[in-house]
Amino acid sequence: MVSMSHPLDSTLGPMAPFVARLLAELAECGLSFAEPHIDHLCYRAATLPEYQHLDELLAGAGELLVEGMIGGRPIATYQLHQPVQVGAVRVPCIELAAPKPGRTHQAGLEHIELVVPSLQALVERHPELPFKTGNLLDSRNPDVALMLPSGQIKFHLRPLAEVIAEEVATGAVVAVPDDYFETH
Repeated sequence: MVSMSHPLDSTLGPMAPFVARLLAELAECGLSFAEPHIDHLCYRAATLPEYQHLDELLAGAGELLVEGMIGGRPIATYQLHQPVQVGAVRVPCIELAAPKPGRTHQAGLEHIELVVPSLQALVERHPELPFKTGNLLDSRNPDVALMLPSGQIKFHLRPLAEVIAEEVATGAVVAVPDDYFETH
């Protein structure tokens, strides 16, 4: 699989090779997709100042779809002006996650997410794989996850941009408090 370099690689790390490595590890587990639909990848910041710096950088590289509180910390999602290209696969969005309060995180590319037609069928077809299924019954955006040596792959039913559009339209986004970065 041919990986193309991306202007953000020098800051975030080589994104296309990260995606290609996760897809190769997934195939080694017996799970491969002829045309994987990867809707986004995630970079986790180690500190709030790093998050703020990268948020500014990403604002110049894409369109902010949403920034909101998820799991007790800010997460911003951008539709990239130049999608990450991995062979024929285009990854259109990047999610930037701030560190969770009280936890230590290593900065870097963390996961990719694939859209699949059925989470239940995926899990049932591969009982040998240690899927994390805690979010399987989530009403808004259910997912299952699989930890691999190079990172995590999450599987969900709809593209993140579609979920975000629905959340914005229905007022479901929890805004980042105005003083969040000063008080954390």
